[in-house]
Amino acid sequence: MLQQGHREWLTEVNVLGVVVHPNLVKLVGYCSEDTEKGMQLFLVYEYMPNGSLKDHLSTRSQTPLSWSMRLKVAQDAACGLAYLHEEMDSEIIFRDFKSSNILLDAQWNAKLSDFGVARIGPQEGRTHISTMFQGTVLYAAPEYIESGYLSSKSDVWSYGVFLYELITGRRPLDKNLPQGEQKLLEWVGRYTHSKSLHHIIDPRLEGTCSLKSVQALVNIANLCLQKHPRSRPKMSEVLGLVNALIGALSQTTSPVRPSVQMIEVNCKEIVTMDEKNQEYTRHEGERVSIDIQLIETSIVPPISQSKPSKPVKSLIRKKWCCVS
Repeated sequence: MLQQGHREWLTEVNVLGVVVHPNLVKLVGYCSEDTEKGMQLFLVYEYMPNGSLKDHLSTRSQTPLSWSMRLKVAQDAACGLAYLHEEMDSEIIFRDFKSSNILLDAQWNAKLSDFGVARIGPQEGRTHISTMFQGTVLYAAPEYIESGYLSSKSDVWSYGVFLYELITGRRPLDKNLPQGEQKLLEWVGRYTHSKSLHHIIDPRLEGTCSLKSVQALVNIANLCLQKHPRSRPKMSEVLGLVNALIGALSQTTSPVRPSVQMIEVNCKEIVTMDEKNQEYTRHEGERVSIDIQLIETSIVPPISQSKPSKPVKSLIRKKWCCVS
């Protein structure tokens, strides 16, 4: 049962009353009761025996999730967000996507929960909603915190933060860590190159996951964490990349490479690299086609880097790489 303010309670009833998806928690019932303390509002979800993802990422957890399980959770969460953003009659912005709002059922399927601050997306022809901030600051996109600009790309940013939680096993902010390691995004930004990647991997995963697959998930996270909202991919595009990563891992023993699949990602700016002359050319306002089968061995600029300072091995066709 969940007790919360009337507005959030009503929003959640309205949202969960119309959405039906295997990666969104089911609303079993709701009620209100007038007590000595005032009106008490309740929601009853379907029973999720394995609790929240946050519990299992905690260092106190006795059942840390395996790498394959973390990828499955990333896939399920992306499915849920893509449904809210792109598969309903009206776009719904979750607005409070975080690990504690991802619940796990008896089969360890992940489902999004707590839609109390969800919002209908902008009207056709508009890019965002201007609104007061609600949600969790540590997961919120910079344009939403600073200017109140809310769009589905705000959820995409939150998803990028969540991916780094999966990789590191750390919270977005942990004041129990040394000063330089307390803020997750600042800390991982120093180590997202392949040669340093082992520094950020959850120690409980040691020896159970390949650096290539971790680098691939880092690449996806960095695409989600582009500074400019228009540079971030849509959740359906993110889901395509996560599906490709999981598919590539399941086919690592096969000598036959699957056929190339391409998706497109919006970028405010892109850079093409002439590999022979080691020269870069900057382009603006174009869409980039990404070979999702190359993501396993590719590197994109880390979130702390605004433009490439040296040649990089790009996941993008014709050696193109996204920059913010």
